[in-house]
Amino acid sequence: MNEFSAIQHFFTRSSHSLRSDVKLGIGDDAALLQPPPGQLLAMTTDTLVSGRHFPEQTCAADIAHKALAVNLSDLAAMGATPAWILLALTLPELSDIWLDGFTKSFFQLMDRFACQLVGGDLTQGPLSITIQAIGFVSPQNVLRRQGAQPGDLIYVTGHLGDAGLALACLENPHLFSLTSGQQQTLLQRLNRPEPRVASGLALSGLASAAIDISDGLAADLTHLLQASQVGAIIQTAQLPLSPILKTFPAASAWSWALSAGDDYELCFTVPREKQSFLAEALEDSGCSYHLIGEITQGDSLQVLTPEKNSFSFPSRGFEHFKKK
Repeated sequence: MNEFSAIQHFFTRSSHSLRSDVKLGIGDDAALLQPPPGQLLAMTTDTLVSGRHFPEQTCAADIAHKALAVNLSDLAAMGATPAWILLALTLPELSDIWLDGFTKSFFQLMDRFACQLVGGDLTQGPLSITIQAIGFVSPQNVLRRQGAQPGDLIYVTGHLGDAGLALACLENPHLFSLTSGQQQTLLQRLNRPEPRVASGLALSGLASAAIDISDGLAADLTHLLQASQVGAIIQTAQLPLSPILKTFPAASAWSWALSAGDDYELCFTVPREKQSFLAEALEDSGCSYHLIGEITQGDSLQVLTPEKNSFSFPSRGFEHFKKK
C-alpha cells in the first residue's frame, strides 16, 4: 500500500456522509468550502507528537480521538459549531491495522459532531498528528478570553485533574495504589477527553469570557485574566474533584486540579445577574458545571483554602518546550 491507496481506502468516504457546504473535498489540490451567510469562521489547529503529547504505547484509536477532541475543545471555547476538518498525519510506516483503528475512531467522533474531513496530508516520519478544525459562529455569539469583569463568577465544566493523574500513574506506577478499575477510569479521561461543544454553544450570550483547559486550570485561567486585564480568587474547596481524586489528601488533589493538563474542560465567567439562567442553558449540555471563584480587580490569581489561607501549588501547568 502506498500513500494514495491508503488515502483512498482509509480516508475517502461515501457521499452519504458529506456535508452540503463542502463543494469539493478530498481528491483535488484543495477543498472548496461554502461558509454560511453571516457567520464567522472559527479556525484552530493542534499538533500531537508521540512521546510528548501522548505516551508512545497509546493505541491508534485513542490517539485519533484525542487529536480531534482537543481541536473541537478549542472551538467549544469560542462558542462555535464544528464543521470541517483537515488532517496531516505523519507515520513511521503504513500499517493497515494501525490506520484501521485510527480512522474508525476518528470518523466516529467526527460523525458525532456532523463534521467532514475535507483534506490533509499523509507522509512518513516520526509519529505526529496535526489537525485543523473549522467551525461557524455568529458575530454576536463569539466567546473570547477577553471580556471578564470584576464581580463575574468563575465556573468550570466536569472534573479537573484526572488526566494529569493518569499520566503520572503511567510514568511512575509504583507511587500510586489504585485499583485496575480506577486506572482504567483515569486513562479514559486522559485518552478520550469529551469536547464540551454543547456547553460552549449554550454559553453564548451568557458567558462574559471562556477558555478551554488544556495546560491546567491555573495556567489557562491566567491567560483569560491577562486578556481581560482582571484578577481572580479561586476557592480550593469548590474545585470539582472526581471520586478517585477525592481519595487523595486534599492538598494533593487540589494541586492536580489546579496544575495538571489535558482536562479539556471549559473555564468560563458569568455576570452575577445572569447566574440564574445557567441551569436552564446547560440542562441539555451533557456535563456538570461548578462555581469555583470570582473575578476581582487587579491582575493576580489568588487560590484560597477553606481556612482562607493562600494555597501554594505547582503553577506552571503543561509546557510545550521543557526547560532544561
